[in-house]
Amino acid sequence: MMDLHLGKRRTFTNPWSVLYYLAVRKAGAYWANTSSNGLVGKLVQEGNKNVKLGFETLLRGGTIPVLVDEQIVFSCLLAKKDAIWNFLLATGYLKVASTESVEPNGRSHCQLALTNWEVRTMFEDLVMGWFESGENDYYNDFIKALMLNDIDAMNEYMNRMAAVTFSYFDTGNRPSKEEPERFYNGFVLGLMVDLAGRYVLTSNRESGFGRYDVMLEPKNQEDDAIIMEFKVFRPAKEKDLQETVASALAQIEGKNYAASLLAKGIPPEKIRCYGFAFQGKTVLIGTDSHDSLFR
Repeated sequence: MMDLHLGKRRTFTNPWSVLYYLAVRKAGAYWANTSSNGLVGKLVQEGNKNVKLGFETLLRGGTIPVLVDEQIVFSCLLAKKDAIWNFLLATGYLKVASTESVEPNGRSHCQLALTNWEVRTMFEDLVMGWFESGENDYYNDFIKALMLNDIDAMNEYMNRMAAVTFSYFDTGNRPSKEEPERFYNGFVLGLMVDLAGRYVLTSNRESGFGRYDVMLEPKNQEDDAIIMEFKVFRPAKEKDLQETVASALAQIEGKNYAASLLAKGIPPEKIRCYGFAFQGKTVLIGTDSHDSLFR
């Protein structure tokens, strides 16, 4: 249900959600589903990498720092820093978790969070909807292949998914082939939502070349840990995608990304490492043996 905060009072509740719950006796995203949420989905989907990074934090239950400005210009929602967060705050999708300082002009530096479970569920559904392509749900096929460590199937479904969904993250004036980070960030958000029950996902991105490191730490001992390194093909330094994959795997080893997993008692044979190489809508995924990575 949508909880509202007015001043020091934190007990106001959206009557629509309350009445619907009393009618059906079941919790659900009643307030969030009173509209299509189409504009919200478009803003998140077409937002730059910082927008998607912010949503990663929010979906994990964290907060993001925002300069709250009540003067929202609709035409600047995607262009102006913090505009999308102010819009989501004004429309009830976000709440003020804390106020850090207030400027002389009245604008406040605040930490914002998702309003509640209902809104979080709505955003999770939006993220998963990005990867649905009619009858061909390549994303789910990729996840299944990943869980089975089927590298051939992973390559097949990732390339199909990239071909179908890459353009969804364009803003029109900066196409994905020039700024592929939007696709990568969307992909990581999808991993977060789809595998939240089995893994704890953390990421450490290096901006500039679209390189994003992803770690999936298993919640169950029977599952393998997974480390992914994303790299964009650089023709000035690499002759083909195979070299880009090799560079990604070398970075996993060189920066000792597995150290935190090994420190938690996860044996090397239970850690899988993948290098992802991207060139436009073409993807190549490679892996390496444990002997070379953990010697």
